[in-house]
Amino acid sequence: MSTLKNYFGPGETEGGPTPANENPPLHPLPASWYSSQDIHELERRAIFSRKWLLTTHKLRFPKTGDWLRYEIAGYAFILVKDREGNVNAFHNVCRHRAFPVVTEEGGTSRIFSCQYHGWSYGLNGKLAKAPGYQELEGFDKSKNGLLPIHVHIDVNGFVWLNLDAGESPEISWEDAFQGVDLQPRFKEFNFEDYNFDHAWEMSGDYNWKILADNYNKFYTPSTSNPGSYTVDTKDGKSTPEEVANGLKTSSTYYFPNAAMTVLPHLFFMQRLVPMSPTTCSMRYEVYRNKNSSDDEFETISQIYKSMMSENKDRCVETQKNLNTGVSANGQLHPTEEGPVDFPTVVRGLLAEHHKREEDAGEQIWPARQRLPKEEAVSKEDMDFCSKLTSNDASALTAGGCCGGGCGGGPPTIAATAPETMVV
Repeated sequence: MSTLKNYFGPGETEGGPTPANENPPLHPLPASWYSSQDIHELERRAIFSRKWLLTTHKLRFPKTGDWLRYEIAGYAFILVKDREGNVNAFHNVCRHRAFPVVTEEGGTSRIFSCQYHGWSYGLNGKLAKAPGYQELEGFDKSKNGLLPIHVHIDVNGFVWLNLDAGESPEISWEDAFQGVDLQPRFKEFNFEDYNFDHAWEMSGDYNWKILADNYNKFYTPSTSNPGSYTVDTKDGKSTPEEVANGLKTSSTYYFPNAAMTVLPHLFFMQRLVPMSPTTCSMRYEVYRNKNSSDDEFETISQIYKSMMSENKDRCVETQKNLNTGVSANGQLHPTEEGPVDFPTVVRGLLAEHHKREEDAGEQIWPARQRLPKEEAVSKEDMDFCSKLTSNDASALTAGGCCGGGCGGGPPTIAATAPETMVV
């Protein structure tokens, strides 16, 4: 944590002291925040482990047992439809030896079976079979199911996740996004009229915040809460020509890393997936209106794919300049409403979480599972490792002294979680 003081000096920014006036000039995030491993790990703790993340739509799960594998900021997880029709989410971590429970992108299963030692789990995450353990004295199957993740499905069928390991997340979905699924402009669209069509992705050598900054230039912060953004066209409405060509658009950016655009012929979701401080994957899911012709769908789909490719090129070039260290922390014009709000929210969340960690004297990983009181030995081991990490900045940069098992932070090059333990 000591190295983070370089980013959060009292009253300081990268460009010098914070002005004392009540309305200081607005500045973007410092260039170093787009390449720092320390900031990247802090974002994982302060943002991606705490905030609600728009992930997919329930249309991806038409049948019992349908499942998909996802990843965000180094955390791998599974979404699956169980026999009661619920969409559940679990960390993709076997409770025995932390091997991934699934290794494919998706499928349909009656049960999940880890290929390492054969531990099996139901669609509700409960442990079904543990070879060699089932007759072991003191082994409790009920405490060794898959590690759950909070799920919320909104009015329009979009699936949200929160990685906070608490019984209830610190931030409720209602507090973060109340009413965002009831926007009047969505009333013109019936999401049940669409089917999932395809998914695609692009990878780029740039920090995820660069692309988020770029998107937020075209969005105005929601008046209801700072966690969502609505599209801000010149007059707030589609032109008659756009309407006639099926381009009537309603777009929303959902902080921190997702956007959704709905048109009469399709809607698509975009997730910005941080892979490292300077690499990002853009992952798209495209849903087609059941009544649209092939020509209508393909024309609009290709227009947006071309736009996404152009965005990538701009982001790559921006990252190159940020990496040189030449870029200064310039001033933003007050009319740049979208870009101002995004860095303000990011800066505030990181500073707040860093302060909590300073007060606690240790890193705080909300996604880390809480140990039962009886697991005193395990806690001692994890505390020992965590202290090594806090005293050695190189350990943090490498992903933690033990690869993340102590809560010092799992390596982001592999989708693992600092939560697994047989109890």
